[in-house]
Amino acid sequence: MRRILLLAHRVPTTGNFTLNDLAGGAGRMDEVARAVSTAFTTSNDLRRDTEMTILFSSEPPPAARKIELVGARLRYLNPDERSTAALLKNALVRSIGFPRELESSPGLRVAPADPARELAAFLQRPGALWLTEDGTPLEDSPFAGGDVGVVLSDPYDPSDAELALLRGSNVPRRSVGPRRLRSSQVIDVVQNALDRAETERRPPPSER
Repeated sequence: MRRILLLAHRVPTTGNFTLNDLAGGAGRMDEVARAVSTAFTTSNDLRRDTEMTILFSSEPPPAARKIELVGARLRYLNPDERSTAALLKNALVRSIGFPRELESSPGLRVAPADPARELAAFLQRPGALWLTEDGTPLEDSPFAGGDVGVVLSDPYDPSDAELALLRGSNVPRRSVGPRRLRSSQVIDVVQNALDRAETERRPPPSER
């Protein structure tokens, strides 16, 4: 299973933003939506082997939120960022005043969250990696198979509290290149590297 944790720092957790200003008043929801689309969409299908969690931490608990997307069950996800942002906005709006997890659409769950606790739990999963510019180049540390979980941030740097958890966890650090890339671009590179590693592990047709 491929798991992605995206730290989103400024998106209003109430969903109180307009789809006409995703890059401004929506706290860079444009890039969050683009990251979701990149994580799951291929040319003509969705990745069913991927799960993604977005931690919205612009407000402290209990106003903080998490959205979980499960590729095996996901529906209504289109490749354009506006409709993806609308799907996420709807989930945030529906969660207002709701104390428990709810499934706002098939394969998309939203719930109140303690972002620090969620990040710490994710870092304890087998195969967890921190994607950061000062990590070991990805090409020098190919994926070995099994479950993979990657942590990355939206266009804003991780908070001091998040950095303390990330540095204290001793999870491996990986870098997809020497230049800072958008979150969606990082996800694209990682998914491609996982695709290649998976293909290389398959036995040739004569041995199947």
